Amino acid sequence: MPHVAFIGLGRMGHGMAGRYLDAGFSVAVWNRSRAKAEDLIMRGARWASSPADAAIDADAVVTMVADDEASRAVWLGTDGAAMTMKAGTLAIECSTVSYQHAREMGRELNGRGLIYVDCPVTGLPDAAAGGKLTLLVGADAADLEKARPFLEPIGSTIRHFGAVGSGTVYKLINNLMGAIQIAGIAEGLAIAEQAGLDMKLVLEAVETGVAASPQVIRHSKRMVARNFAGATFTSALRHKDAAYAVALAESLLAEKPLMGRAAVDVYARAKAVAPDDDEAKMIEIVSRPKG
Repeated sequence: MPHVAFIGLGRMGHGMAGRYLDAGFSVAVWNRSRAKAEDLIMRGARWASSPADAAIDADAVVTMVADDEASRAVWLGTDGAAMTMKAGTLAIECSTVSYQHAREMGRELNGRGLIYVDCPVTGLPDAAAGGKLTLLVGADAADLEKARPFLEPIGSTIRHFGAVGSGTVYKLINNLMGAIQIAGIAEGLAIAEQAGLDMKLVLEAVETGVAASPQVIRHSKRMVARNFAGATFTSALRHKDAAYAVALAESLLAEKPLMGRAAVDVYARAKAVAPDDDEAKMIEIVSRPKG
């Protein structure tokens, strides 16, 4: 029976860890708060006292944490998973981290005899729980094949972009475009509201027009209704991802990323107001009428 250590049981990680149980894997779990693991423990997961404890005898360690700092801590901290992982173990990073961090983790963990797979994901929590995520992989082709049995339970689509770091590059592009689109639809809807347009008609036009996208369609109705229950992605996380993407853009492009920088700035405002609120609350940041 393959053994997986899963680290990070937030909105996405909880469902992903559950998929390994569904697939018959032996699973050890760790999270900063044990409460998020209780139902997984009831289903047969072993609660670990630390990432290092979770990683003992694991065939693969999968992480789904918030940012570079959290990733470094769970891999390389005092009680980090790398402390107990045996040579040849897969280190699968599903967290959205910066490009520089993914490259650094690859060098560091490979140097310890581990197999690092850069594997951020796209999809909502329901896709995570259903094993329907899209996995954006950066890894050597041979390493991807070794990892594939540990990726298939959590993802229905695997896109291999190239070497370690390339999966993260695409994930940051994807989330930066999302930030720009969400901020843009919030501003557009705010203009329509203040101009007195029929918002039902506006929504119909937006959702069937050339500006429609999955992000725009998903958020526009919620913005108009001010329905922010059940946040699937927070302002703080959107700001973090956009900031990582802009830093990457600035390292590669001669011109400053104007749209990306604007998205970072407006999400910095949203984060300052309510970091843990749904990102669609951007409408409330931009919709105040001119005094």
